[in-house]
Amino acid sequence: MTPAVWGGLLGAATGGGVLLVAARARAVRRPQLALRVLPYVRDLPQVGRTPELRVASSSPTSAAAGVFGPMLRSAADAVERVLGGATSVRRRLQRAGIDKSVHEFRIEQVLWGVVAFALAAAWGVLRMLIAPGSALTSLLLCAIAFVAGVVARDTHLTSQVRSRERRILAEFPTVAELLALAVAAGEGPVAALDRVVRRSGGDLSADLARVLAEIRTGEPVAMAFDRMASATGLPLVARFAQGVAIAVERGTPLADVLHAQAADVREAGRRELIETAARKEVFMMVPVVFLVLPITVLFAFWPGVVGLHLTTR
Repeated sequence: MTPAVWGGLLGAATGGGVLLVAARARAVRRPQLALRVLPYVRDLPQVGRTPELRVASSSPTSAAAGVFGPMLRSAADAVERVLGGATSVRRRLQRAGIDKSVHEFRIEQVLWGVVAFALAAAWGVLRMLIAPGSALTSLLLCAIAFVAGVVARDTHLTSQVRSRERRILAEFPTVAELLALAVAAGEGPVAALDRVVRRSGGDLSADLARVLAEIRTGEPVAMAFDRMASATGLPLVARFAQGVAIAVERGTPLADVLHAQAADVREAGRRELIETAARKEVFMMVPVVFLVLPITVLFAFWPGVVGLHLTTR
């Protein structure tokens, strides 16, 4: 085939691709039926609403699912069948404060895997252009990159959970003291909780805001705090929620309980700091042993070695 024919074919393929992308972008930009109908039926009972009727978010995951929906959903189902652990993922999403379903998280894992696969494929193509080699090795590398991307998203979720829990532990003493001061000033538990939520910000404040919303919808205070204790992954926060629930149920002084909880958290943070310093002590000896000590020995013995060398001459 002549270069003109090849150019015509490539131009036709490019034009067809542009038309397909433009048609799909126009379909994605069209308002959904839920966006047009829900404002008029928002006050009706939402019994039996399925997850598919939720309003789509503007996240990259939702946009990718809107464009490549069936393929991504099937890939996410395959990842779920292979990895499993939907309960663990759902709990970690809740502990990380991420408002996503397990299926959306699986789609994110697939997207991370696709990005890693694309990077490995690009590197393999460049390597084959520079030094032609085996295509099987490049395919194996791409498969390993896809798996690494999927696992990396799961590991990143775990790191998100840990960072959020560290922030909660840092915020907890202040929030507990504020609650204790509000209760000691004569306010009830719900009023004190509302005051602290309105005056503070952070991850723990967001959790307490959800507890306050549950209480305002009619759930008992003790049951709402028990739910918070079962949902959190921090033993200190769980003990705090259980202590508040027991104090509300039995009528014990709530201010004393909150002050004691804040003191326990501060003491636990002090102990953790001491333990961390004790663990880092060994790493602090590494530059001393492998850098400072050899230089000191060199400065001490090098003049003597030079003197002996001159004497022997």
